[in-house]
Amino acid sequence: MRTYAHRIDAMAGTAAVVKGLFGALGDPELISLGIGAPAREALPVDLVREISNDVLRVDGRGVEALQYGPTMGVLDLRQVIVEQLLAPKGVKTTADHVMVTTGGLETISLTCELFINPGDIILVEKPTFVHAMETFEMFEAHCVGVEMDDNGMVMEDLEEKIRKHHPRMIYVIPTFQNPTGRTLCLERRKRLAEIAAEYDVLVLEDDPYRDIRYSGEDLPPIKSFDTSGNVILCNSFSKIFSAGSRLGYLVASDDTMAEHMKDAKSALNSHTSLLPQILCAEFFKRGYYPAHHKMICDLYRERRDVMMECLEKYFPKGTKFTHPDGGLFTWAALPGGLNTTQLLHEAVTRPDVKVSYVAGEKFFPDGAPITNCMRISFGAVPPDKIRAATQRLGRMLCEKL
Repeated sequence: MRTYAHRIDAMAGTAAVVKGLFGALGDPELISLGIGAPAREALPVDLVREISNDVLRVDGRGVEALQYGPTMGVLDLRQVIVEQLLAPKGVKTTADHVMVTTGGLETISLTCELFINPGDIILVEKPTFVHAMETFEMFEAHCVGVEMDDNGMVMEDLEEKIRKHHPRMIYVIPTFQNPTGRTLCLERRKRLAEIAAEYDVLVLEDDPYRDIRYSGEDLPPIKSFDTSGNVILCNSFSKIFSAGSRLGYLVASDDTMAEHMKDAKSALNSHTSLLPQILCAEFFKRGYYPAHHKMICDLYRERRDVMMECLEKYFPKGTKFTHPDGGLFTWAALPGGLNTTQLLHEAVTRPDVKVSYVAGEKFFPDGAPITNCMRISFGAVPPDKIRAATQRLGRMLCEKL
């Protein structure tokens, strides 16, 4: 009889949620408010085709793009990250401490490879990114939730959990958090960096939505306040360039950490594919990013505004939802004991509804989930479909009350 590793059972619950995100997308009548994907209009297809025509030549960068490459990533892309994405945010580092990864999720996995042993405690926001919990469970770690409010992770509860559980790591999504859309305020960012030093605990700062802010005041990363080297910053190009390119990056704190990250990456997959790295580097180096960035922020602002208007208009009275200043998500808490897990199948299959969302239950790590919440994604949904989906889903929810 075939026997699978213990980690497969440990991650079964969260894995089912992740698979469910993609399960109904083959239905052309379905409007998906579930997938946190970029808008099709936000993908720079024409520019990438132009760059590709230049790159894929023997007298250009074609041989480099199709050959093996450096484990840390293409140098000019790492320089783009340092100069255009990190330095303006107050993070001072060098290309030697930046690694290009295969998507943002690989940064989480590599960090676990280096630091997490079976049975370790990881403190996470409550709720948190379900895909990250799936990764932590694969490494047989135990996630403990830290309370949140409208200003993000509550530092008093964090310190209490640190003293109680002696965690190996704190995982936080500080800006337009997945799933809630909340942002960790400036004072708490500073305090979290201090806590990392005071308690000598690692902080994994996962910030893939930071660069799609379209209202409110920009905030520096937690890493910009790091004095101990205990804050590891990771990010992604999925939302600002291309999700299909599968490009992310992490910032190591020193030479030793960078070298160990390099060893772990080498053992896993040698290096991230060079073709998308070179296309992305050229996209930034040719100066295309500023105009592209403005366009996607304007696009998502419009969709956020339409979603806020429609939730207020069509969802049951008493529904509470976040009003994000950026990112792709809002988080709705429904009134009257409605259970979003139980209602999801009906919402997806009922002919007069046909709307998917992500039930909030599995975003909670502690085994006592809240069942009246849902994550609603608006980034990939045009305004007319946002209106249709919220009206149809809202009508069904009102019926259940």
